[in-house]
Amino acid sequence: MKKALFKQKPKTPVELVRHARELILFVESKTCTRESKREEKLAELNKTILEIRTALYGNGESEPNADACSQITREFFTDDTFRIFILYLGKLKLGARQDATHIIANLQRQRVCSTIVASQYLEKNLDLVGMLICGYDQEGDVALTFGAVARECIRHQSVAKYVLESENMKKFFEYIQIPNFEIASDAVATFKELLTRHKPTVAEFLSKNYDWFFQEYNSQLLESTSYFTRRYAIKLLGDMLLDRSNSSVMVRYVSSLDNMRILMNLLRDSNKTIQLDTFHVFKLFVANQNKPPEVVSILVTNKHKLLQFLENFNCEKADDHFQADKQQVISEIIALQLKDQPCKSLDNCEVPC
Repeated sequence: MKKALFKQKPKTPVELVRHARELILFVESKTCTRESKREEKLAELNKTILEIRTALYGNGESEPNADACSQITREFFTDDTFRIFILYLGKLKLGARQDATHIIANLQRQRVCSTIVASQYLEKNLDLVGMLICGYDQEGDVALTFGAVARECIRHQSVAKYVLESENMKKFFEYIQIPNFEIASDAVATFKELLTRHKPTVAEFLSKNYDWFFQEYNSQLLESTSYFTRRYAIKLLGDMLLDRSNSSVMVRYVSSLDNMRILMNLLRDSNKTIQLDTFHVFKLFVANQNKPPEVVSILVTNKHKLLQFLENFNCEKADDHFQADKQQVISEIIALQLKDQPCKSLDNCEVPC
């Protein structure tokens, strides 16, 4: 009866966020030498994080309260509570870390007085984004957590632009080839998000950084010995080049003899999915109405082998659209003629047969 009389009053949304902040600072301060006390505070922190998540997402029976969500959002971006959460994220146990990741993801979408507060905050704290990207240097689940949070943050165009223009962008060519398949796959997901979500920003980045970016992309990804790397790389290349926003980049890419050499080698890949995705990029070289003479020369010189390959080229995933594209490519190749250009051959490249 006595316990019921003095039952603790539920914390308000603002109090929940402040309490979580205080608990993190307490645990990190190491002022408490008793392990049992520290474990007690960690358990309380896990419980508080879950309560914040429930307030933001609802409990399954009732929808979240809009005013409560606004209060939580405002409080998170006051006194650097968001920064403290990010810095402590990797030290949380898996369950609490997943709850915290959901909270961070939700905050990226919350509007307060029609303003996405998270975007404004991150613009002034871009070092946090760099730290998240470098999270792929961590091991196991922690790297996956940082990757998931990074993808949520680059929903904001200003944040994505910062990552694209930073030195961290070059690190993705290493992260994608990490031996740990889960981490490499997660890095691929973040890389793809950076290169496809904010189209005008991506187009500007690719135009300004064409030389180094595609040199790395070709040599490290398309020509990788890893099947996984080649498969994802050729698919993403198609997505980028076929996007209208990247039309000028596409024209530049398909005007390169070196690029065509790489694509023709990929057409010979033993994997049918890679072959199919390669075809969708190779057709752009053939369809280019302003082919450089050296590209025309190679296509004409290898016309017979190319036509032979294309006539027999079919995949399980092929549909009517693919068949139409294939016939168009065949027609274009048949119509090609040399215009007083000396014949050349592709070094280290064999036309598929």
